[in-house]
Amino acid sequence: MRQFVTIADLSADEIWRLLELARNLKDDWRHGGNNPVLAGKALGMIFQKPSLRTRVSFEVGMLHLGGQALYLSPEEIQLGQRESVADAARVLSRYVDGIVARVFAHADVEELAVHASVPVINGLSDFVHPCQALSDLFTIYERRGALQGLKLAYVGDGNNVAHSLLFAASKVGMEIRVASPSGCEPRGDVVSRAQAFAQETGGKAIVGTDARSAVSGADVVYTDVWTSMGQEGERTGRMPLFRPYQVNAELVALAAPDAMVMHCLPAHRGEEITDEVIDGGQSIVYDQAENRMHLQKALLLTLMGD
Repeated sequence: MRQFVTIADLSADEIWRLLELARNLKDDWRHGGNNPVLAGKALGMIFQKPSLRTRVSFEVGMLHLGGQALYLSPEEIQLGQRESVADAARVLSRYVDGIVARVFAHADVEELAVHASVPVINGLSDFVHPCQALSDLFTIYERRGALQGLKLAYVGDGNNVAHSLLFAASKVGMEIRVASPSGCEPRGDVVSRAQAFAQETGGKAIVGTDARSAVSGADVVYTDVWTSMGQEGERTGRMPLFRPYQVNAELVALAAPDAMVMHCLPAHRGEEITDEVIDGGQSIVYDQAENRMHLQKALLLTLMGD
């Protein structure tokens, strides 16, 4: 691995190495702390979108590994406006040892990766959210000790999180079922690639519109906001479409008795998920949030370590 732009670029072996490394790093952190293996190294963080989890998890992760993170706000860098993406990549490569980019256009991350001479990590784009999905795999693996054959139901908008979950689950032999309103499904090319990956690993990638069918017997029930950042103007029109996709106690009851409920946060409580479910005993959303830090430390160490 030289860059981390999308999970689709990783082999199953690379994913498993990251999951095992994250587990070891988390265990070390809980028993005295991580070795400062990135001492003297700096991570540049380009953020076009505000963030709680992405920013703090990367900054604290670098701190745990002995390095330092530098936050670059939208006003400071104005990627692609004050200067070209290519020039920003070349300049930052002279200052830092790695770049995290949280952007709107996926093409900006791809261009950074082409022109940077240091590793580039996709912290989020409108197309995919790969750090989140890998952290989700780690969270499930931590709980169940396996991934192959588990059934993950994603209910809601076919957005960047859904895309990355399709890639991630199919790469490790899970069965992923996505249920979205008509017109809000994941991109067709993503579904096709996920189905091809699933054929190689013994998994399945199924996309439809029936939330109850998707959740039936599932080991994991996952949802995300119905209106992503940058789509706020569509919220009023989307609400009636998505109401049947709310993850509530009635829907979760259709899943396996020991099913886990996941949400990448931030949650719009009372919309895509109820308080009863997100605060209930089956919810592991805060484990997900913590594990962003540990999985991303595995990425940082893999890409930036000597």
